[in-house]
Amino acid sequence: MSELFDAVDALLASRAALPPPAERKRLRAAHGLTIDEVAGALKVRRATVSGWEAGKTEPRPPERDAYARLLDKLAELYPAEAAAPVQDAAVAATFTAAPPAEAQLPSTETFSEAADGTAAESTRTPAPGAAAPTAPRPTRSTTPSSSTSRCPGAEEVAPAGTGAGESDPRFENGPLAVVDVEDGQVVAYCVGGLVLDVPARSIPALVDWTLREAKLGAPKLSGPGKDADPLLVLTEAACRRYGLPAVLTEEERLAGRLPEGHKAIKQLHRAEWKLTKRGLGPWARIYRPATGSERACVQLCIPSWQALDTRHWDTAGQLPPAELARVLGVYASRVMTPRGSTAVNGLELMTALHPPTRATAPDESGKRTSEHNPGSLGKNAIDPMGWPPCEVPDGHPVLKELPRFHVRGPAEKLFEEAYDWARPMTDAECSLRHLVGIDVNMAFAAGANGLNVGLGEATYVEAPGFDPKLPGSWLVDLSHVDLSTVKVGKDKWAELDGSLLPSPFTPKGDRPTGPAWYATPTVAYAVELGYEVAPVEAWIRYDNGRYLDGWYNRLRDAFLATMADLGVSADLSPAGFLAAMDGYKSRDPELAIVVSAVKATVKGGLGKLRERPRGEGWRPGESWRALSRPTWRPDIRAAVISRTRINLHRKIVKHAAFTGQYPIAVLSDCVVYAADGGSPLDFLPYREGKPLPGGFKLGVNPGLVKHEGTQSVLWGEEVRERFNAPELNLARYIKDGTVTDVDNGE
Repeated sequence: MSELFDAVDALLASRAALPPPAERKRLRAAHGLTIDEVAGALKVRRATVSGWEAGKTEPRPPERDAYARLLDKLAELYPAEAAAPVQDAAVAATFTAAPPAEAQLPSTETFSEAADGTAAESTRTPAPGAAAPTAPRPTRSTTPSSSTSRCPGAEEVAPAGTGAGESDPRFENGPLAVVDVEDGQVVAYCVGGLVLDVPARSIPALVDWTLREAKLGAPKLSGPGKDADPLLVLTEAACRRYGLPAVLTEEERLAGRLPEGHKAIKQLHRAEWKLTKRGLGPWARIYRPATGSERACVQLCIPSWQALDTRHWDTAGQLPPAELARVLGVYASRVMTPRGSTAVNGLELMTALHPPTRATAPDESGKRTSEHNPGSLGKNAIDPMGWPPCEVPDGHPVLKELPRFHVRGPAEKLFEEAYDWARPMTDAECSLRHLVGIDVNMAFAAGANGLNVGLGEATYVEAPGFDPKLPGSWLVDLSHVDLSTVKVGKDKWAELDGSLLPSPFTPKGDRPTGPAWYATPTVAYAVELGYEVAPVEAWIRYDNGRYLDGWYNRLRDAFLATMADLGVSADLSPAGFLAAMDGYKSRDPELAIVVSAVKATVKGGLGKLRERPRGEGWRPGESWRALSRPTWRPDIRAAVISRTRINLHRKIVKHAAFTGQYPIAVLSDCVVYAADGGSPLDFLPYREGKPLPGGFKLGVNPGLVKHEGTQSVLWGEEVRERFNAPELNLARYIKDGTVTDVDNGE
């Protein structure tokens, strides 16, 4: 008889009453449960639970009874009559979680500092140690028209800035998808947990499906710009399914692509698809020539081919598909859809925000034509032979007539680089206990903010009067600037120990010995310190503008929004900020990867402005591929580095004038001081929570500083003695104290 009863119970369970799909989702969200948690409890895939909540599928026994029991219990806790205010609050959170860019600016005090340049979900279970971000995480339910949809709706981090297709139905499934193979079925993991079934059986069919059905892509970042092409990230399993190697051979890796005779490339050619010059490699672009305004292009990213550099993307390439889609999706929504390395993305972001051309107003016949977009770098590169000789790297065509082994000195070459300076400790400093390193957040981004840079070619001028508003390169003697007596404010001078300070005019901190080429911010700082300057000659750019402002704003907002998700917000007290920074990466390792990638986008993008030859049989004096880009602009790179170094020196001088403390080492954006205590608060002069005006200030905003690391003074003396290097740059090792060999400046 008991068996009969069990059978009856099973029949009843198979018809267990379930609330409507929207109510299922409400009840789960009301209790703070994630889709992964429900899926784990019921021992089903997260895609299955998403399908139940979207009404695409219905649960079957034995999961149906357990699911009904869960929903019944949740309904008791969160009755339907209380749903309205809860939903209203959820809607409010969704709209306040991602404020417009202008609403995410730092406080008035912080922003004014930055402006003037002085501070300028998972396939199975969540990643180990991962925690929900501190910022609100709105839920987006997407129901694509394609019948291949498997699990719409999931939780995601609120985007900053332009959303990834949130308001554009063409891109309703987000900017990208990670393509994988599960149980023999090809699936595409999209942003927000959406999973699509992929019917394509070949690479050409996959490209067709992406453009016709997947609804992937992102809206343009600027009015005259172009929409971002959809990005497909192929896992190793997907590579094998589509006839691609899971990993490249050593020969293919060095070439950066598959050989032209590969089967997949032949398939693309037969289907009349083209590849760019970089071929089918870790990052590939598959396209057909544009017809009118219609673009047909799909990007590929293949992590197992080392597309995601571990120096910048950490372990992203080893993440499961859903987690990888989340990481790349957050980066895409806050920065841009990745198109290559972080350096490539940094450069592409500049162009996306300042497209080279725009459409004219319609003429009498209603026809529009293309014209130069004001404020951009234009569509044509500067003629290699039109470059100022002082601004180009060795081997450039304009230097072809120089003797082969000629070494250019400061009077021939603009050498604006980041600091690498150190000095021996004084007796007084050796009596202290700690060496404390502080690091400037997003220093080079802050250096770019509000910076006036040249937009076109330079004009040569002899004996020019210096104008700090004109970007360019100036040959001027600054050896007379004495750091022992400097101006630190209007009509206010300070007496300092110049021997304990690096020179602001050279990367190594040495005092200049004669005329040298400098970018405008460096010469302007000499004037600011109270000294006259008399340039001998200059290359000046009269066509100029604040080209990098939008670039800075986009990257700043991405950085601040992601750090806020990790629990580090811009409104914390100094002590609160230091506490929040302690272990922030472990709160959500995936978002920590995004932070790393954003910072690498800044540095890499600026470095790409002076890209050097990359093999390809190049010889000194010959042109190379990068010179054909309008964005090959070493003068802009030099100006940003110059301003970044000057910003740091200004803070060092303000700090020394007020406290009598001098840095022991400076490396790029890290400064080391000796102190009695091990915290930055033990030597930074805060008064009632307020920092020294113009000095170092703790905080997350670009241009402010964080704690880099603390070691003992004994450690510093011991490693310098061990390597017989009294001026070993301790800033290079202050973070973890590990010194394996004497640094060589690389």
